[in-house]
Amino acid sequence: MRPSNPSGIRRIRSSRVRDIGAHLESGGLLAYPTETVYGLGGAATPEVVRRLRQMKGREAGRPFLVLIPESGGGSLAWTPAGRKLAQHFWPGPLTLVLRDPESRFPPGIRDEQGRVAVRVSPHPFIRNLADVWPHPLVSTSANPSGGEPAMEPDEVATALADRPGVDRLWIVDGGRLPPSSPSTLVDCTESIPTVLRVGAVPVERLRALLDEIRTEPRA
Repeated sequence: MRPSNPSGIRRIRSSRVRDIGAHLESGGLLAYPTETVYGLGGAATPEVVRRLRQMKGREAGRPFLVLIPESGGGSLAWTPAGRKLAQHFWPGPLTLVLRDPESRFPPGIRDEQGRVAVRVSPHPFIRNLADVWPHPLVSTSANPSGGEPAMEPDEVATALADRPGVDRLWIVDGGRLPPSSPSTLVDCTESIPTVLRVGAVPVERLRALLDEIRTEPRA
């Protein structure tokens, strides 16, 4: 591990998953490679959510999503369509919005309607991390709100160097990521799911799996 710049940001090799897990357990923040862009997150706690909002300059009305282990969605409310989509497309670039009836996730991840956006990532780093730290990982793009997503560690360091909380930030060096679309976002809180954002999984593939799906948000 070595300093990446004078702000106090640290870089760490992706192979050091035990050290990274301990950092997350202590409340540290992490920038990390995913199958889309470099993510920014930490443990799914109110304090981490607060510090992420400060770092990104993000308004309170926009909740963060979480990356979950493959067995980590048991407390959420699954519709039949949601289960079918997860079984077919996870791990992969499909984010599902589900209800959190047990309030497992804090505000800022769970929205005012009690919904949470979750995904199982196929990226090798995320999957290796789950072997030693099998908990939900907050995921948002590693840039200030409104900025361009980061595709390599140097872009993360430059974008976040002067932001609040960088003294607790580690950057996992996963190299430069290939160009990619964002994840497709589907609301599965009702019996008929709704596509909220079209991304890496085309709507045609969703339609091939489901009898009914909406492509416009409900009024």
